[in-house]
Amino acid sequence: MQHKILIVDDEPGVVALLKDYFEINDYLVFTARDGEEALKQAGHEPNIILLDINMPKMDGLEVCRRIREFISCPIIFLTARIEDMDKIAGFIAGGDDYVTKPFSIDELGARVMAHLRRENRRSGNTRIRFEDDLVIDYAAHTVHKGEEEIPLAKKEFEIIELLSEYRGQVFDKERIYERLWGYDAEGDCAVVAEHIKRIRSKFKSAGVGDHIETVWGVGYKWKEKA
Repeated sequence: MQHKILIVDDEPGVVALLKDYFEINDYLVFTARDGEEALKQAGHEPNIILLDINMPKMDGLEVCRRIREFISCPIIFLTARIEDMDKIAGFIAGGDDYVTKPFSIDELGARVMAHLRRENRRSGNTRIRFEDDLVIDYAAHTVHKGEEEIPLAKKEFEIIELLSEYRGQVFDKERIYERLWGYDAEGDCAVVAEHIKRIRSKFKSAGVGDHIETVWGVGYKWKEKA
C-alpha cells in the first residue's frame, strides 16, 4: 500500500528535499508552505504528517491542535527549537515525535517507517467492551459512551489503549512515556500526567467514571472490575 505523507515547512529547500526523498521511496506526497495551506492539505487524510513549528500565518503547534481531534495519524514536528518547554508544548498539542534541524534524512525516514508500522500493527485489533456503557474500539482509535464518541487526541487514546489492554497492571510515567513517545524522544515524562488529566476531564464531561487509577508514588493503572 502506498502511504500518504504531508510535508509542511516554510523553507522551500526543505520541502523539495523531503518531497524527493519520500517520492523516491514510493510515498504519495502532499506539501504545504504555511499553516493555512497545511489545514487544507490535511483533507487528503495523510497517513503521517511532518510539521514545522515556525511558520507564517499559523504556527505548527496551532495547526496540530486544530487538526488533532479529527486526524489520528502520527505527527512528527520538524523544528530548530531545542528548549524542553517547546518540546513539551509540542507533545501536549498532539505531536508524536520531535526531530530537530538539521537532521539526517535517513534517520527521519526510519522514524516515519517506525510510526507507520506501529499504526499498521494496531489496525488489526478488535472492538472490546469493558463496561456496560464504555466501548474502546482499538481499530478505529475511538472510545464511546453508549453511541456517543468521546473526543480524544491521539496520545490520549494511546494511553487508554495501553492501560486498558493491561488491566490492573501499574505503569509509571517514565514507562508510559517510553512506550508511547519512544526511548529517544526529546521531551519530559511530565507530559503523561497532563494527558491523563485531560482524559479524566473528558470522561467526566461524558458522564463516564474515572477508569484510570492513580497508584500514589508508583504510577497509573486501568481499574479492575469490581
